[in-house]
This record gives sequence, C-alpha cells and structure tokens, in this order.
Amino acid sequence: MEGNTFSGLGNGTQIDSKVLQTFQKSFVQVQNTLHQNRLLINEINPNHESKIPDNLSRNVGLIRELNNNIRRVVDLYADLSTSFTKSVDAFSEGDSSGALRSVGKAGHKRNRPV
Repeated sequence: MEGNTFSGLGNGTQIDSKVLQTFQKSFVQVQNTLHQNRLLINEINPNHESKIPDNLSRNVGLIRELNNNIRRVVDLYADLSTSFTKSVDAFSEGDSSGALRSVGKAGHKRNRPV
C-alpha cells in the first residue's frame, strides 16, 4: 500500500483513509491476538509435559482462553472480509466502466466477477 492507494485494486484506485485505518486496526488486533496465542501455547506445552496436576488444571483455563482468542481472530477476519467486499463494491459502482479490474498473479488484468 502506498499513501491512500491500495495497489491490489488496480492502477491508482483511491481508498478512503477511513477504510484503510479500519483494515489496519483489524490487522493489528489480529496480530496482537496471535501473539497472545503464542504466549499461551508456550505456557501450555510445558504444563502438559510436566504432568503435574496443578499445571494440568491450569491448562484448562489457558486452553479455554486460547480457543476464545481463535474465535476472535476468525471473527476479525470475517469482519475484514465483509468490510473489504463492501468497499470494493462501493468503488466498483463508482468506476466509470462499471467493473473494478484487478491484477491477477500473472499480471494480466481481468474483470471482477459480478
């Protein structure tokens, strides 16, 4: 991304800075949650290996927290997907050709399916 241009949407498609801020905020939340999950897993593994009853009991709560975090990440990605789709639809409606073009992996332009 450069400035207010989202390069994946074609040449110079301008994206509202509010939309970009929303995406960035969501991605930061995802990264923070994934980092927290890594810390939880780093605590869960030695507890499990120790086979100490208190540690195993603690893992129940840690695993519950891990599962909740995973649900949160799924929800954040679902929200991001919905927001992205709405943004693309809004920009494609404003596109003079009536269809937003995107660049494929090979660098060829293709029409976005309706």
